[in-house]
Amino acid sequence: MVNIITEITRPTAAQVALAQSVTPATIHEAQGRTGAVDPAIQPIKPGLSVCGPAVTVSCTPGDNMMLIAAINVAKPGDVLVVSAGGNRLQGGFGEVLSTACASRGIAGLVIDACVRDGAAIRAMGWPVFSTGLAMQGTVKETLGSVNKPIIVGGILINPGDIVSGDDDGVVCLKREDIDRIGAISVEKEQKEAEMMDALRAGADILELSGMGQRLKDKGCISV
Repeated sequence: MVNIITEITRPTAAQVALAQSVTPATIHEAQGRTGAVDPAIQPIKPGLSVCGPAVTVSCTPGDNMMLIAAINVAKPGDVLVVSAGGNRLQGGFGEVLSTACASRGIAGLVIDACVRDGAAIRAMGWPVFSTGLAMQGTVKETLGSVNKPIIVGGILINPGDIVSGDDDGVVCLKREDIDRIGAISVEKEQKEAEMMDALRAGADILELSGMGQRLKDKGCISV
């Protein structure tokens, strides 16, 4: 059995830039309200954001051996996306591994488990998205995988998919859909910007959004 796949197909730089130009929430809406991981996975510090190709990691709960191996596989701009079994009792990632990742140009970490050394990681400003903090460490004993399909936060993520996260949470954008969903996302944000300009100029939100007529069509009565 192959445990580590070192070479994956990544999106182009232009595709990554396209995904980075819009918010995760917009991507989620543009792809039919799909791809959002469990909202329990949040940035360790408000204001952090991440967007890049996924290097996927499967770890046995309570063991971070494959996460360490993945750091050596990831390229600059990649995001480590880790399935650790939803383990909230231990923190298998901390200041040392954050330093290792940052020194290699890795863009961030998304993990369905806790991390530790919260104050140090926050001070670094390196993007970590996790389910929280836990001081208990992990062992390094059991093999898992790097760059195979995984499920994180209820979402199937393949190596090379784009993961994008901010204060609203994390979304997965399938590599084969980047151009189509990216274009829809850009158009959606442009329309929203125009709407907000109109609202600032005094436009009526019900008329502008079409909700006034929709409420009437549904038989809504105002008194």
